Amino acid sequence: MIKVFNHFFHRRTLLQLFLDLAVITLAFLITLVAVTGADAVSSEHLLKGLARGVLMGMGFLAVNATLGFYDSGSFFSATQVWARALVSFLVMGMVVVAVLLLLPLPAFFGRSWAVVVVMLATSVLLLYQVLGAALLPRAVPRNRALIYGTGTRAQAVGQRMRRPGSHTELVGFFASPNEREHLVSQWDVLDAQQSLQALVRDQRINEIVVALSERRGGSMPMRELLDCKLSGVRVIDVATYFEQNAGQIRLDAMSAGFLIFGEGFNQGFWRTGTKRVFDIFSALVLIVLSSPLMLLATLAIKAESPGPVLYRQERVGLFGSVFNVVKFRSMRTDAEKDGVPRWATAGDSRITRVGRIIRKLRIDELPQLFSVLGGSMSMVGPRPERPYFVDQLTQEIPFYAVRHSVKPGVTGWAQVSYQYGSSKEDTVEKLQYDLYYVKNHSLFLDLVILFQTVGVVLTGKGAQ
Repeated sequence: MIKVFNHFFHRRTLLQLFLDLAVITLAFLITLVAVTGADAVSSEHLLKGLARGVLMGMGFLAVNATLGFYDSGSFFSATQVWARALVSFLVMGMVVVAVLLLLPLPAFFGRSWAVVVVMLATSVLLLYQVLGAALLPRAVPRNRALIYGTGTRAQAVGQRMRRPGSHTELVGFFASPNEREHLVSQWDVLDAQQSLQALVRDQRINEIVVALSERRGGSMPMRELLDCKLSGVRVIDVATYFEQNAGQIRLDAMSAGFLIFGEGFNQGFWRTGTKRVFDIFSALVLIVLSSPLMLLATLAIKAESPGPVLYRQERVGLFGSVFNVVKFRSMRTDAEKDGVPRWATAGDSRITRVGRIIRKLRIDELPQLFSVLGGSMSMVGPRPERPYFVDQLTQEIPFYAVRHSVKPGVTGWAQVSYQYGSSKEDTVEKLQYDLYYVKNHSLFLDLVILFQTVGVVLTGKGAQ
């Protein structure tokens, strides 16, 4: 894994991003030379063509990031890949036309050839996205990993490594002689007759994940692990593995010392200032773009049922402060007539017909953009929760209050990574994503989350 602006990417993902950008730029330059003629193309023309090619490439990366092509944790069937590639083809056609015709850059070839350029460039991109993305994983060797441990933590790491789309090949588990838990299949446990170092060498292991449930009492062979690391094998603990590969800070592998002495948790003046400027700019843009949707939602809510269009509800914000969040009303006015707060669940009968649509498309969240302008919320951050639930969850879940060290967001890492939470177990899972964001948040990660949010809205993932 490679860390880029506080966010982890697999080297395969970065290689695919680089190749996509290179293919798009080269496709455009080759088309430019073919259309204009090699003799008529000057260095100035090439520079202008390169600029436009890079702009198209960046647009392509943004479109496909939104469609989930660079999400190593997602798995798509062949039909889904072709459908998403077709969407990419159509959207990229508009991006290319915009770059060629709308940007204030001097034209350097006949505009009548714009359609030819669009068709050639986007055809190359379409074929490459479907075929090249499928061939890339075969061209780059996968990690061969060994998990040291056979208990609860080792089982969780093994399940993660075996998910579809994983870039890691799990060779097996190595049992510690002092570990009491043995939850993995005996068929997956490697022969303990060999030393750890000999097994690593014979099996060509290049990564060891130490996932012991108990580290005391000599459970960890420190000397052997050190020898493996000195021979070039990557040795990491379970907390680091989940942070880098799952975008989570696991509660069962975390301590107060990890929060105090670990890297990250950047809350300095520069980060706070840039985040505020980004919030104001993006909120204003989204308010302008979404104003027709907000108008339609207002009319639909009014037409369906009597009552207010908007509702206000107390939520917990930065450092535990309480503020009023504003949303479009998606439930009946008597949704909590007994006065007891409760989470929304799948198929919740309190949700109106219009409410089900606007929740599916996340339109009910749009009024929160005005809370962003007011400063009580951010564009990206943990989901703001109600004081009633916060009081309970802070007592029941360790480190729950850490999520309040940043402003709550309209969207967030937990929202795009996990389904809608409607239970304590879901809250624990989402908290682990929130802790990752609190530890690693940056402007770059905010942009990544916003792109993924668009994809979540388009697919309706996790809505209730």
